[in-house]
Amino acid sequence: MQPHWMDILPLLLLAGGGFLIFCVGGIWRRRPEGLLFGIALTAAIAAMMTALLVRPEQMQFLMMLETGTYGRFLAILISLITTLSLLFSYQYGKIRNFGGDEFYGLLLMSALGMVLVSSALHWLILFLGLEILSLSLYVLIAIRKPQPASNEAGLKYFIMGAVSSAFLTFGIAMVYATTGKMDIFQSLSSAHALTLSTPSMSLGLSLILIGIGFKISMVPLHLWTPDVYQGAPAPVTAFLAAGSKVALFGALLRLAYYSSGTNAWSNYVLVFWILAFLTMAVGNITALAQTRVKRLLAYSSVAQMGYLLMTLLAVRERGVSAIMFYLAAYALMDLGAFGALAILSEKEEDLDDLHELRGLAYVHPWRSALLTVSLVSLAGLPPTAGFIGKFILFRSVLEARFVILAALGIVTVIVSISFYFKVIVTLFMQPPERRPVTPDLDVFARIAALVVFVLILWLGLMPSPLLSIIEQSVPLLLSQ
Repeated sequence: MQPHWMDILPLLLLAGGGFLIFCVGGIWRRRPEGLLFGIALTAAIAAMMTALLVRPEQMQFLMMLETGTYGRFLAILISLITTLSLLFSYQYGKIRNFGGDEFYGLLLMSALGMVLVSSALHWLILFLGLEILSLSLYVLIAIRKPQPASNEAGLKYFIMGAVSSAFLTFGIAMVYATTGKMDIFQSLSSAHALTLSTPSMSLGLSLILIGIGFKISMVPLHLWTPDVYQGAPAPVTAFLAAGSKVALFGALLRLAYYSSGTNAWSNYVLVFWILAFLTMAVGNITALAQTRVKRLLAYSSVAQMGYLLMTLLAVRERGVSAIMFYLAAYALMDLGAFGALAILSEKEEDLDDLHELRGLAYVHPWRSALLTVSLVSLAGLPPTAGFIGKFILFRSVLEARFVILAALGIVTVIVSISFYFKVIVTLFMQPPERRPVTPDLDVFARIAALVVFVLILWLGLMPSPLLSIIEQSVPLLLSQ
């Protein structure tokens, strides 16, 4: 079967845009920032539109990449995350002197790795995508070289990323040694149901789960998250929190779906039950004690991953559609929260201490409105996308008869409302200490803020269009 290269056009656009930026930056001594930004933005938007509009000829590309509905959905979402991150980053990076060819090029290359991870049907593609994603993010996180916190965050993410890659590589090797297959579906399908129960296969799958668990901030592998989120520039944190989590959880959902059709799946139900509860509980409870906004949002991100892990147990019921919808909502919520911090921050450092938010709603009402609606959505309150997303998640878990876990999850959601509203109260109900010297927003940041604000409310008030698309596509999402 001849490969249809148009089927992977979004990947080619992201890769071509990244290489073109590096070539322009390397050849043109002046490194025109506006041109580099334009190339990056055009590549990200073009990748999103081609994934949305170009119908693939085949469901797979060379038996290694999925080009069907599931892969296209995640490619569209990751391209949208990349586009909004670029819009938030342009003025921010220009003021702080790091918006050059290396920044825009690496952002596109990281997005390329994310799409590879989320679409991988082959263990080698999953590993290569994860490495492309991670290597780019190591540099992006530490791109503000004069800032010690940024350098520290990059070093910590590098060390933890190397450890997670080692676990993942050894796990893939164990799976291959047991099954003799590098195809993900064949190695995890019911054809190998007996091998899934062997010690070597169990060890391999456990190591793969640990490797992915590092990247999605699953408890107890989450300790890097607050330090990295705090030290990285706010737009990079938004891209890291939204993009990498969507890509890695998209891959984890595929693995869970393939494994859940076997008798050996019952061996992992208790493991996911415990991990989901710990991730929800530790993330929300630890966030209560935070006085720095970035660290608070980092532990919030940990808790959000717990809700998604909980829904993996319902992957054969309505869990797939619930997770897909919530991944879209989660990406918008985190982009809105960290993007709002970026546009509220002064020239020197990111807005971080809670007391620095006092009364900002009266100084910058529209920027504060974006942060507020993002926090309300993260708390799962109407009329936002977070409310609909959490409702669907818990409904699917209850339908799968994990009643106790769902009840515990609802308790953690109630707990989370207090620390989200702690930030909102500081914004609106305390007098400002001083008037911050915040630069006027450029048109790109205004567009990004408006898009995120509207989409969070639109998915909360009118979720039916997106839900209908996902529900109709679920039979094809993970097809082989």
